[in-house]
Amino acid sequence: MKKLGFGLMRLPQLDADHYGSVDVERVKKMADLFMEHGFTYFDTAAPYHQGNSEVAFREAVVKRYPRSSYTITDKLSLFMIRDEKEIPGFFEGQLERLGVDYIDYYWLHGLGEPTYRQAEAMHAFEFVQEKKKEGKVKHIGLSFHDKAELLDEILTKHPEMEYVQIQLNYLDWEDATVESRKCYEVATKHRKPVIVMEPVKGGSLVNIPEEAAKLYQDYHSEYSLASWAIRFAATPKNVMMVLSGMSDEAQMEDNISYMKEFEPLNDEEQKLVEQATKIIQDSIAIPCTACRYCVDDCPKNIAIPDCFAIYNNLKRFGAEQGLVAGTYYGNLTQTHGKASECLRCGKCENRCPQHLPIRKYLEDVAGALEHA
Repeated sequence: MKKLGFGLMRLPQLDADHYGSVDVERVKKMADLFMEHGFTYFDTAAPYHQGNSEVAFREAVVKRYPRSSYTITDKLSLFMIRDEKEIPGFFEGQLERLGVDYIDYYWLHGLGEPTYRQAEAMHAFEFVQEKKKEGKVKHIGLSFHDKAELLDEILTKHPEMEYVQIQLNYLDWEDATVESRKCYEVATKHRKPVIVMEPVKGGSLVNIPEEAAKLYQDYHSEYSLASWAIRFAATPKNVMMVLSGMSDEAQMEDNISYMKEFEPLNDEEQKLVEQATKIIQDSIAIPCTACRYCVDDCPKNIAIPDCFAIYNNLKRFGAEQGLVAGTYYGNLTQTHGKASECLRCGKCENRCPQHLPIRKYLEDVAGALEHA
């Protein structure tokens, strides 16, 4: 199986202001191009395009290609479910919208601290195992947005999970909030193949500082900025698939051009990516080094460096990262204090080697992530 998957989360729209208005005719053309070049892996979920992503897949692929010629991933989105009794109907609705009798890969969607506990309480792990026994799902796994320590806990308790989908890109590889590398290593330790989401960070890694872009262009003028991000994500040996949320034919053609005959980054290219990462990181809003000296004495248990990391991502990449930033902040504040709960005692600033105005920055975090 080729390593590029078609993520159906950012499809072309008939109306730019209406997320649910999928341009199905253009999706058909994109799906044809994708499959013509030997790619077969599609990924969707009920929230994507307000349910119309699943419908678009049915119209573009299911009705036009034999079932054996493609694979489809869908997800049990527990954040859309209020009661365990709703789960069977939710699943059957997905089969209906997709127009299939079975789903190749079925994930517990977006697990983090709160959603994992919800999944346990609603017996979601048992549900997906039952669907696999019935033949309505071929493979089960989870998509994940949280710390590597929690992922290790989940995979230790649930070895039946076959795959792990994580956010992985070169900017998040060593990020203190996303922990791409650590999550990848946990999945590998548990012998679970990795599917990558957000390899271009929601399109953000094609909007990088000019200095970083020049590094890439000077090395090879014909390589797109997206190609560096996607090839980085596909290079680790345990990565089975990299999802790209392609929105138009040009993006599709670009992705295909370097993923049809994929070549991992060589050592020189890896070093170039490291240089570009440093340039991007230097452009961040809050120059926190995540030494964590500020955390121990905080009377409200605010995870200050983690708050700053989420805020920096939001400010650097704008509205495109708003939902993701909100998700990570929500996960973080399940077990730590919110930025708005700061007592302004100043203990953190007394401990900060960088002499940052932490109390002011926490106000900024609260304004951006709690009152939007």
